[in-house]
Amino acid sequence: MDLSRLDEHLDAADLDGYLLDADSTDPSQYYLSGFDAPDPFVTLYTPAQTAILTSPLEYARAKTESRADAVRRLGDYDYREKRAEHGREQARSMVLAEFLAEFDVTAVGTNRRFPLFTADSLRDRQVTVQADPDDVIEEIRATKTEAELAHIREAQSANEAAMEAAEAMIADAEVGSDGDLQLGGEVLTSERVKATIERTLLDRGFALDDTIVASGQAGANPHDSGSGPIGVDEPIIVDIFPQSKTTKYHADMTRTFLKGEPTAQVADFYETTKRAKAAALETVEAGVTGADVHDAVCDVYENAGYPTLREDESTETGFIHGTGHGVGLAVHEKPQISPDGGQLEPGQVITIEPGLYDPAVGGVRIEDLVVVTEDGYENLTDYPETLVV
Repeated sequence: MDLSRLDEHLDAADLDGYLLDADSTDPSQYYLSGFDAPDPFVTLYTPAQTAILTSPLEYARAKTESRADAVRRLGDYDYREKRAEHGREQARSMVLAEFLAEFDVTAVGTNRRFPLFTADSLRDRQVTVQADPDDVIEEIRATKTEAELAHIREAQSANEAAMEAAEAMIADAEVGSDGDLQLGGEVLTSERVKATIERTLLDRGFALDDTIVASGQAGANPHDSGSGPIGVDEPIIVDIFPQSKTTKYHADMTRTFLKGEPTAQVADFYETTKRAKAAALETVEAGVTGADVHDAVCDVYENAGYPTLREDESTETGFIHGTGHGVGLAVHEKPQISPDGGQLEPGQVITIEPGLYDPAVGGVRIEDLVVVTEDGYENLTDYPETLVV
């Protein structure tokens, strides 16, 4: 882990350290501390060392599992006595101020998610708390180490197994007497496919809070997770973004399938989206911007006669989202592959996921996960693009 950029940020802002107060579901907290805990704890980073302040419950684990140089617990600063006299929240603030003083810290930076009460109470105790709107730790996280890339490759492998299981269910389904897709004598629903996806991932040590299996009109809303029966002759967007239970790293991939016969409009949605994805990938390399990659996609769609948000901010059909985003400890993180996307750097893991949407047609999206390199990209996705299954 190279935190030299964080050191430079602290030096430029004249700050002693960087402070986080969150549980480990905050990706920056987990990244900085290396500690997985369900309850909020404090991590203090200084160029000299990293220290953790935690509850007695997590103290022993923090000492053995975190990457901190020093671990302290609330009781080290007479928390019980302070709580009896001042109440829980004020006592914790007093302890935190003493914790910072122990490490000669009087001015800290923090990210946008830092609790307002904690910030105000530290300021009341003459500690400078300065917001970091650019989130320097998220910027650091955007460039992956080889170990991180290995974790993401593992996640993507599990993801592809789940996608294969989903595709097989759709391919094996048959049209029933009432016109619904059926599998094993029962109607094939989004819920059944999602359950198979989740079981496949769980068997490999991965989980996800949600996934998208959206057919027909539901697929025309990019973030509709889908529900109910899956239609015949309709595009089915399957978007899976699992997280490892062990490493906490994500993968992300989308494919669009169809059981039956696609209309000419659906077929054109699909072929045009394949071309848009190829154009984006041809643009990806270190030094270009996320905006450049996004523009390549918009060019393809607009030249094909489809509306985009670049062309019309009010459009509700066509290409109505960004081209991609970073993936790592969070499934959506820097860099952005969108109109606001900055310069890409080697080692960044990004999605390329163009799509077309129209309630009268449905939706089509195809998404690969790639690593930016000096002269291009490495595609971490090894899964075919097949519409009709």
